[in-house]
Amino acid sequence: MSGQKSDSAAGTKRSITLPGTVHKVIKSPDPHEPDQAEISLPDAEPLYQEIRIENKLKDEAGDEVRLKPGASVDVTIEAEAKDTTKKESDPKT
Repeated sequence: MSGQKSDSAAGTKRSITLPGTVHKVIKSPDPHEPDQAEISLPDAEPLYQEIRIENKLKDEAGDEVRLKPGASVDVTIEAEAKDTTKKESDPKT
């Protein structure tokens, strides 16, 4: 796992980025709804190693693109600094 800090116009954000792989693309039964991409996150807790998101991204030109099965992805979680706390040191050490 790689935790990192990033700056934004609104303030400093704290983040962590996990590597993942698109396990499969699940076709939507409704043609008006987007497909789902199932992403495997091997570095996450066992119960949460798979997430599903809408398979709808935008490229540099703003055009809609989709993930392919087997694609390597990075999943980043960001939070404003005010919404995080510093980890307490372990009292056992």
